[in-house]
Order: sequence, then structure tokens, then C-alpha cells
Amino acid sequence: MVTASDRSVIAFTLSGGNAHDAPEGELLIDSIERMPEQVYILMDRAYEGEKMRSKVIEKGFVPIVPPKSNRKQPWEYNKELYKQRNEIERYFLRLKRFRKVFTRYDKLDVIYTGFIFFAMIADAVISVNTL
Repeated sequence: MVTASDRSVIAFTLSGGNAHDAPEGELLIDSIERMPEQVYILMDRAYEGEKMRSKVIEKGFVPIVPPKSNRKQPWEYNKELYKQRNEIERYFLRLKRFRKVFTRYDKLDVIYTGFIFFAMIADAVISVNTL
């Protein structure tokens, strides 16, 4: 999932439970376009490979991703800015308030995706009404 904040989703895809996040992340990076005001993209360690970082740089973003602890040549990254990555985790927590999202009873991806969209809309309505 790519989000602009803890309240807005730009893109998301579903993958198998046994699939790694990085290939799906590459597809999502390909699908988004950099807006003039966007500069940074915050990623977790699952996306810290050279291929992913170079793809992000090609798209015009500055990758903010910590190196894995076993990297021979770790790089510096903005630790204060990286702390904002928790916004997507908060978004996932709000979506998982819906039992149907976190249990995934649906067998068809199209049904499950539809309910995720419903949960996103409901979350947006709830957040507007509480402001």
C-alpha cells in the first residue's frame, strides 16, 4: 500500500500470503507518479534492496529506508523523517477494525478488495465526522 498520509491511500495491491512484499512494492512504485510537492518516499527494510532504491530514485523520489543490520556498506538516512512511516501502520490498524478485513473470509480477491474499498470509505467518513 502506498499512502500520502495516515488518512489517504494512493494505491494498493493484493498478493498471496506466501509472497514477499518487495515485488508488489515494485509494481506499486511503477504505478504512481511523482507530484511536484512530493519528494520523499518512506519504506521499511523489506524494500531496502539496490533495485528498489534505484527505481525510486528514477521516479524522482528520495528514498528514506534504513539499511538492514547485516549490510556491509550501510548508508545514512533521515531517522527523524523515517519516524513518520508509522502513519501507514496506523492506517492498517484502522482498516483492521473491520473484522472482514483482518480475517479475510472471502475466497475471491475481487470481493475482498471491494470490502477493503468499503473500509477505506467508512474510515474516511468516520474521520470526517470526528474532526
